[in-house]
Amino acid sequence: MKRILLLLLVGLLAVGAIGCSNNQEIADGDVEVEKEPSVEGTLEEIMEKLYGGVELELPKTMYTVVEGDNIAYFLGTDEITFAEGLASEPMISSLAHSVVLLRVEEDIDIEVLMNTIKTNIDPRKWICVGVEEDEVIVENIGNLVVLIMDQEAEAFHESFLNLAE
Repeated sequence: MKRILLLLLVGLLAVGAIGCSNNQEIADGDVEVEKEPSVEGTLEEIMEKLYGGVELELPKTMYTVVEGDNIAYFLGTDEITFAEGLASEPMISSLAHSVVLLRVEEDIDIEVLMNTIKTNIDPRKWICVGVEEDEVIVENIGNLVVLIMDQEAEAFHESFLNLAE
């Protein structure tokens, strides 16, 4: 009787260990690799989800496509390459607030791109207001990059990170 219980226990432990493994074997012998997090949807949809995850009183914002002559205004430099961009800033407000989403091509070095933005962006680009250096966050999930400039940047940052699938 003890042997049967011991064998059942060992069997359950083995099944549990296999079931909890991060890598699962596929029928043809390949190992399934854990998928890199990403965020699905258009930039407008992603922006709406990002704002939806922030529980703050926010000014009315408007979306602007980041392209051509406005790239340097929104990103601090026009010396970067990206596939598409969308910025959100207040229509009229005395608050310093900007959220920019960029989707970049897969062959772009995202770390270099984010460092370029972080070192070139002006946290006092608005006429009368600005944010401190630690209130500027540049982050990515997969090929999606966000630039956040706000006194409550951490709340937006957390909302962005929660979008990862």
